[in-house]
Amino acid sequence: MTTVESELPDRQSPVVEKQPKSTKTKIIDVARWVALTAVVVFAGKQLASNWGAFWRTLADVAWPSSILSLLALVAGIAVTTYGWQVMVNDLGKPIRYATGAQIFLVGSLGKYVPGSVWAYLLQMELGRKAGLARARTFTGSLIQLGVGIVAALVLSLLAMPAVFSHSPNAWWLFVLIPFGLAALHPKVLTWGTSLVLKILRRPPLDHELGWPVIGKVFGASVVAWCLQGVHLWLLANSVGAPGFGGFILCVGAMAVAMTAGTFAFILPSGVGVREVVQIAVLTASGLTVVQATAFALASRVMFTVADLLTAGGAALAARLRPA
Repeated sequence: MTTVESELPDRQSPVVEKQPKSTKTKIIDVARWVALTAVVVFAGKQLASNWGAFWRTLADVAWPSSILSLLALVAGIAVTTYGWQVMVNDLGKPIRYATGAQIFLVGSLGKYVPGSVWAYLLQMELGRKAGLARARTFTGSLIQLGVGIVAALVLSLLAMPAVFSHSPNAWWLFVLIPFGLAALHPKVLTWGTSLVLKILRRPPLDHELGWPVIGKVFGASVVAWCLQGVHLWLLANSVGAPGFGGFILCVGAMAVAMTAGTFAFILPSGVGVREVVQIAVLTASGLTVVQATAFALASRVMFTVADLLTAGGAALAARLRPA
C-alpha cells in the first residue's frame, strides 16, 4: 500500500501574523522613549555640572582607589537589584535577573528627574512591557524601599557620633529604628503594604509575606549600604587616614545620607541633602571641610556614572539576548 503522507505538507503550528500596533500602544511606546530620553538628559546634566570638581578631586586620589571605589558602587547596585528581584518574584511568576535588572536599573534613572516618583512610573512601564502587571512592579519597589530604609536606619547607628556632633536633633533616628524593625514582621509588613495599596486604589497582597523573603531583601540592603560605605571610605582613605573607625563611620554615613536623599523626593536624586551628611562624617574622621566637600561631589558624580553604566549594561544585555 502506497503512503501519501510524504506528499502532505508538514503539520506545524499555524503561523500567527504579527498584528499592527494600536494607536494607544504607539502613544505609550513614544511616551516611554520620551521618558527614557528625559531621565538620561537630566542625569547627563547633573554629571556635567560636577565634572570639573570631580576631576580636580580625583587628581589627588590614587587611581586604584578611584577604580575600586567605582566598582564598589557597581557591586552595590547589583546587590540592590537582586533584592528587588527577590521581592518581585515573591509576588508572581519569577523573572530572570537580567529582566529584573533592565526594569529596575533603567527605571531607577527616573530619580534624576525632580520628583522621585518618575522612577517608579518608569519601572512600572518597563515592567508592563516585560509582561509584569504595573501593580506588581510598584508593590515590589514599595516593599524593597521600606525594608531598605529600615536597614539604613540600623546601620546609621554606626555614624551616630559624627551625626550628633553636627546635628543634635538627629535623635529622631533612635525613635524610628524600633518602629522600623517592628514593621518588618511579616504580618505587619503585609498589612502596611496592603493599606498603602488600598489608599492608592490597588488590590491588596494576595498572600502574607514570609521571613525568608524579607530576610533576603533586608540582607541585600545591608550589603548594598556597606558597599556604598566602602566606596566613600576608599576615596577618603586615599588622602587621609580614617582607618577602620573611619570605615565604620562611612558605612553609617552613606546609610543616613542615602535615606535622607530618598525622603527629599522633590530634589533630583536627593541632591544636596546627602552631601551634607557625607561632609559631616568625613570632617569627623579627620578630613578638612574642603576635602570633605570635594569627596562628596566626587561621590555624587561616581554614583551617576555607576547608575548610567549599570542601566546601560542591563539595557544592552536585554537587547542582545536571544528571543
